[in-house]
Amino acid sequence: MTKNLEHKFSMLIREIRKEHIGNGPREINTRIVGPWVICEMKGNLTNVEKFMIKSKEGQIMVHEARTELVKNIYKDPIPVNKLEEMMDAKVVSIFTDIDIEIDTAMTVFVFDKPIMVNSESKN
Repeated sequence: MTKNLEHKFSMLIREIRKEHIGNGPREINTRIVGPWVICEMKGNLTNVEKFMIKSKEGQIMVHEARTELVKNIYKDPIPVNKLEEMMDAKVVSIFTDIDIEIDTAMTVFVFDKPIMVNSESKN
């Protein structure tokens, strides 16, 4: 059950990123740990960004742009509502960063309660 919910969350993140950035990550690994949903995303950079990061100035520019762009996505209530609906919990905080040298981004979604990954009732 956990893997299925993690997979669905990964697919939703890919859909949101494609819609707002133009391309989604090549690979997303999601883990649910209590109220945290942790997404590791590989293969985020476009060909233009890969070219830009060959210089130090380009690295700074791409890092700042990517970080701010992702933060701005989640200021929009529409994607946040989709995440909250899927997890049946409210988003409290979102932490995000990207390591452009290894083309890996991490986003941690903090919800207001532990995510229930098993819908079976306990009798």
